[in-house]
Amino acid sequence: MRRVITYGTFDLLHYGHIELLRRAKELGDYLVVALSTDEFNWNEKQKKCYFSYEQRKMLLESIRYVDLVIPENNWEQKRSDIHDYHIDTFVIGDDWKGKFDFLTEEGAEVVYLTRTPEVSTSQIKQELRKK
Repeated sequence: MRRVITYGTFDLLHYGHIELLRRAKELGDYLVVALSTDEFNWNEKQKKCYFSYEQRKMLLESIRYVDLVIPENNWEQKRSDIHDYHIDTFVIGDDWKGKFDFLTEEGAEVVYLTRTPEVSTSQIKQELRKK
């Protein structure tokens, strides 16, 4: 069984997120999503989410491509997650290209997926502020 992991905030869930999850699941048999906690988003990314961690987790768990949702509490946990969850492939959007190549040292293939160009959570938030 090939196990895949991806990371993200997944706030204001949209079809770009679904497309990323679908494509990630195509790379294996079991998809783990590490979901950024509210504290991690605020303390490390200076992001305030519209939906709480528990609400975002519930949304992700309802998507057929997602097998398991775990909390992302810090930047450093990626190495241990690969071992703890027996991950074969680490997947993330190509806006992070090159940033996680070091995870190959942990035995995981690293794949950067092209993002859906016409949609992003930041764009949605900007457009809603204009109205």
